[in-house]
Amino acid sequence: QVQLAEIGGGVVQAGTMTRLSCAESGRIISDYAMGWFRQAPGKDREYVGAISQFGKTINYEDSLKGRFTISRDNSKNRLYLQIDNLKPEDTAVYYCAADEYIGAVMAGRAKYWGPGTQVIVSP
Repeated sequence: QVQLAEIGGGVVQAGTMTRLSCAESGRIISDYAMGWFRQAPGKDREYVGAISQFGKTINYEDSLKGRFTISRDNSKNRLYLQIDNLKPEDTAVYYCAADEYIGAVMAGRAKYWGPGTQVIVSP
């Protein structure tokens, strides 16, 4: 059983940078492609990006390219999301997800999801 837990978030100032982590436990993290999603208040869940098992493939939502960076450290069982130049519209609950297939992650159909962590960007 894979368990995911997002770490980080909170209230951050616009224009700064934040880095979220996702800790995986229960299985070998390199068995899974992983990704990030977010859900802003009153909006549908939005795909942020995904990374393949060993980081060879990284995909981002087109509209979010440039300020978002996804990486992973399999030796630490961790997935990361760095957001640069934070904007108030980045306020959302951020979720990490994992699946054997990166296509399933990208489609929002990953088998495993974390509970989410709130990021609030203050102007």
